[in-house]
Amino acid sequence: MKASETNFLKFLQGPRQFIVPIYQRKYSWTLQQCRQLWNDIVRAASNDEIKGHFVGSVVYIERGLYHISTVPQLLVIDGQQRMTTLTLLLLALGEAIETSGQSHMMTKRRIVNNYLVNNDEEGELYNKLVLTRNDKDSLFSLIAGKELPDDYSQRVHENYTYFADVIKNSDVSLDKLYEGISKLIVVDIALDRDHDNPQLIFESLNSTGLDLSQADLIRNFVLMALEPKEQTELYNDYWYPMEQSFGTPSVSSVFDRFMRDYLTVRMGRIPNIQQVYASFKEYVFERNELSVQEIVKDIYRFSKHFVKLAFQTEKDKEIKQALQDINTLRVDVSYPFLLEVYDDYESQRLSKSEFIAVLRLVESYVFRRAICGVPTNSLNKTFANLSKEIDKDNYLESVNATFLLKDAYKRLPSDEEFTRELIVKDVYNFRNRNYLLRKLENFNRKEIVDIEAYTIEHIMPQNENLPFEWRKDLGDDWEEVHKTYLHTLGNLTLTRYNSEMSDRPFKEKRDIEGGFGDSPLWLNKELRKLDSWKQTTIEDRARLLAERALQVWVYPQISEDVLSKYKSKGSDGDAVTYTLADHPELQGGMLTLFEELSKRICNLDSSVRMEFKKLYIAFKTTTNFVDIVPQKSKLRLSLNMAFNEVQDPKGLCRDVSNVGRWGNGDVEVNVSSIDDINDVMFLINQSFEKHRDED
Repeated sequence: MKASETNFLKFLQGPRQFIVPIYQRKYSWTLQQCRQLWNDIVRAASNDEIKGHFVGSVVYIERGLYHISTVPQLLVIDGQQRMTTLTLLLLALGEAIETSGQSHMMTKRRIVNNYLVNNDEEGELYNKLVLTRNDKDSLFSLIAGKELPDDYSQRVHENYTYFADVIKNSDVSLDKLYEGISKLIVVDIALDRDHDNPQLIFESLNSTGLDLSQADLIRNFVLMALEPKEQTELYNDYWYPMEQSFGTPSVSSVFDRFMRDYLTVRMGRIPNIQQVYASFKEYVFERNELSVQEIVKDIYRFSKHFVKLAFQTEKDKEIKQALQDINTLRVDVSYPFLLEVYDDYESQRLSKSEFIAVLRLVESYVFRRAICGVPTNSLNKTFANLSKEIDKDNYLESVNATFLLKDAYKRLPSDEEFTRELIVKDVYNFRNRNYLLRKLENFNRKEIVDIEAYTIEHIMPQNENLPFEWRKDLGDDWEEVHKTYLHTLGNLTLTRYNSEMSDRPFKEKRDIEGGFGDSPLWLNKELRKLDSWKQTTIEDRARLLAERALQVWVYPQISEDVLSKYKSKGSDGDAVTYTLADHPELQGGMLTLFEELSKRICNLDSSVRMEFKKLYIAFKTTTNFVDIVPQKSKLRLSLNMAFNEVQDPKGLCRDVSNVGRWGNGDVEVNVSSIDDINDVMFLINQSFEKHRDED
């Protein structure tokens, strides 16, 4: 590497051509950066004491296949933004000099011949600075004085116009302005392709990560090591179409997301979103048997799946609808698994019907868990490892079995759990309430109802001061009924007559024009037959909707014989199962105490599960948060926390970090009577909250 400080104008002189590689970012300096550069030049021009002003470095590859003609062709790997901007400024200054009609120390012709073109050359070697795509054509047109192309670069045109205007309106003379430009200094860094590693130098120059996104770094890493012809072919055939499919190359966050998901598929682990580039380099070095071309083709293939997933560009209507439903649930963490399934579908390892069945199973898995309040913080790991558990020779069967065999916080809620939670859940304040009602309404319908044109109607009104007719229908405990059932599924429907219905009695809501009796919606079908609305009718309707929900979000049906094939050795199928009977201390008063305490613990959240072990009973969410060891006169509890983490105002806890105990955690507390439960639940809840939020 050769590095030297040099005058910028001298740096441009002589026959040489600076080529911005096709993989580099487009010209992107804004007016703000142009204004800063202009102010710096004006300051240097106006102050004779300023002998030079540093504007940065220009890094380029000097030798190798780029050095093949009388005009050295130099590949710029850093500095294209300032070189382009100064080229536009010089061009604007030349135009101003020519139109001034006055004699100046420099002419437009000399500016162009010395700094903008190789005057003795023709064709491809004529221009000194060669940008990429429409940036290039726009700059060439400006230098040649020709009309801009139809798809001209707005940034190139905008910044050139800015310099032309600011020069015209400036108090600084044209000669002084040229003097200011003449004071600019750059560091000229020439790399020898045969001895230097351009990528490592490029990374060091951009080590702050402020200028380049992960996407930029990956693209440069892939293409920089190739010869120009290979760069162009690979970029045009794969990388550029991929960037375009994401909408715009500037939307780097989408590309970063895709690359993280792609690497999750290929590496079997989830990279940090801020370290995608580092993980990609690691992947390339691990897969050294693959050429750069093979890796890029593979990335391109998976990018097409990602675009169909993320942007719903799939042309098949049934598949597209399934993908839209999954995206409505905002479950991006499923993408690594779905990318691989998509790839298997495209390569015909599974049929269209099987593919849709897998998509619908993912949808059911995510939605059932959301209704049942199962923690979502481990879903990314669940989906990242899912494909490893699948037998692709029995694709759909093994996918169904894999989901069914998930337990604890990874579980697919059963029909019983799903129904129970759906009936009592506050679905009005549920994020996916519109999705829930849309799916229920349109199940098995050919004439699809656009529920976004409807509003949600509380059949029993939200008004806390219910009119007399409503209190009469609901009965003496109307306040409790209102509090318990107001926002539940049984009390919600859809209408376009929300304001007309208001707080009217049920019969009026049914019979008015546009009321339930007139409604074409399936959700209102049963309401037409009712004469009153009360607790029992709300419960009956909730059960009816829950039965329909079981048909929408299906639980896979596999026989025990088939399921047993997929149980790994030593898994639950071969493990010893313990029950209450294995704890003889739990009888009489201790059993009553245990039952009351376990009920309170399980009521903390629907994600809580109780498991009987040989020597203790475990209560789990993402992992054990409290374990109970039954004894003759008390229940000994282990809280899965460090002793210094627990808030214990009554001093009930004991530090057992250095004591051998059954159970998990360093905190021990005893319960000997029902009167102790409230105090102990305060402590248990701390451990529950700690582990529920774990990743």
